[in-house]
Amino acid sequence: MAGTPVGEAKALYEARRYAEAEAEARAVARSRPRDDEYAAVALNIAALATGAQGRHAEALATYDEALPAFSRIFGADHWLTLKLRSDRAQQMTSLGQYTECEAECAAVAEAAGRGTGPEMAFLAAAARNGLVFALNAQGRHQEAEALAREALAAHRVRDRGSVVLRLGLARSLNGQARHEEALTEAQGAEKLYRALPDDQRHPDTGAVELAFANALLGLRRAPDARRKAAAAHDACLASFGPDHSRTVEARTLLERIDATRP
Repeated sequence: MAGTPVGEAKALYEARRYAEAEAEARAVARSRPRDDEYAAVALNIAALATGAQGRHAEALATYDEALPAFSRIFGADHWLTLKLRSDRAQQMTSLGQYTECEAECAAVAEAAGRGTGPEMAFLAAAARNGLVFALNAQGRHQEAEALAREALAAHRVRDRGSVVLRLGLARSLNGQARHEEALTEAQGAEKLYRALPDDQRHPDTGAVELAFANALLGLRRAPDARRKAAAAHDACLASFGPDHSRTVEARTLLERIDATRP
């Protein structure tokens, strides 16, 4: 994208300057014809940057605006369109729209599974991760565990996809009060996470610490759990701001731990 109308917005987003990236991307989208390829890509960058600031409802609305253009320009089954749908579904989870996220992630995973190449393989893993998260959020932890294990067996690459699937598995195990197993999965996810390049680690800031904190709390190791939850909260607050769903989750967990301490 360097040297294109969206090059500056993309660079700002990758530099984690989300407010500036959003403003630049929205300016580009407004300045170009509605069906222009760069206008569509600019809307996608704006949606990503808005979501990273914790404004999930606005991010979802921006994805809704971008999706028809992506479908027309790239095609409904193109990996870029499917990625936008997967990213859009992640915002649904942050808004508590778990059944809608479940349906969309299942559809994207099926479409990506029919494709070939590394982009489609990663998309399939990402969509299945969204599905695992949605199932966990609905209390369907055994289904989430089965799907996470199936997805991990299919996705052998030691990449970000494997990290988030292991975190989803840990969440499902914590939901079943199998905290020792959840702790083991969190440790495995942490090892994979630390091996990733920095730019691939950033979107999951705080997620590993949250998995640890929930497992440790279930094992009645409250001081250790609080340290991990505080680390997650501080990292998410610095990276995404106070309104991001993961920052809120970490803060809620901290409050829960503090409420149980003598």
